[in-house]
Amino acid sequence: MDVHLIDGTYELFRHYYALPSARDRDGSEVAAVRGVLASVLGMIQGGATHLAVATDHVIESFRNQLWPGYKTGEGIDPDLWAQFPLLEETLAAAGIVVWPMVEFEADDALASGASAAARDARVERVIICTPDKDLAQCVRGTRIVQLDRRKRVTRDEAGVVQKFGVSPESIPDYLALVGDAADGYPGLPGWGPKSSAAVLAKFVHIEAIPADWREWRVNVASASALAHTLAGERDKVMLFRTLATLRSDIPLFDDVEQLRWSGPTPAFEALAARFERASKK
Repeated sequence: MDVHLIDGTYELFRHYYALPSARDRDGSEVAAVRGVLASVLGMIQGGATHLAVATDHVIESFRNQLWPGYKTGEGIDPDLWAQFPLLEETLAAAGIVVWPMVEFEADDALASGASAAARDARVERVIICTPDKDLAQCVRGTRIVQLDRRKRVTRDEAGVVQKFGVSPESIPDYLALVGDAADGYPGLPGWGPKSSAAVLAKFVHIEAIPADWREWRVNVASASALAHTLAGERDKVMLFRTLATLRSDIPLFDDVEQLRWSGPTPAFEALAARFERASKK
């Protein structure tokens, strides 16, 4: 069997900005939830049997306590923010497993779900449905892969290396050096994608990079300056790697069969009617 793990936060944002507004009789915006629901049900119609959707029930997580600049919910459109609980309610009513994250992030749930599902010999492939580069660290061979559903691109371990220049196990180190504007940490000055990939392709992890740049024997520009920056910012870059490292030990299910879709619950009919009556503005 294949297991599909879906980034519900990404899907809600994607549909919110891609679809025209639609409001129910109470005036609440529902277009994005309706779009995500249709998309997930389309996956089921296309043959997906075991699936779960991870959401950020709150945007903040334990990482905000580690780095004050880490992403928050500030600036999210109220019409979008209000659809998060509705999305969770709707998917659950449709019989789809939902993992609403509070202390951790949706990405942590996807990483933990993928790790747990891959331990089951009955699972042929785990498909993490998100374009988020953080999740590239979870890819393993051709067994755990990443799918960008919008671009219809599936990336296995060889694909991760081709895209980033490093293996999945080096992705947290890569993001720590390069930075991740979406998550709110800057990386190190001078350490761009090319230099970071070249150095990590050889040394894999930050702590294995020699302090003396002459020992690198890697073709990068301004190696001396890069080594000097790394030495002066080592504590900071290790913190950034902690921010970039996804948790893979969150208990989410006991048996992969708990992820099997077996149809909607009785509560789904009323929600479906609510969405059907929603009008475009």
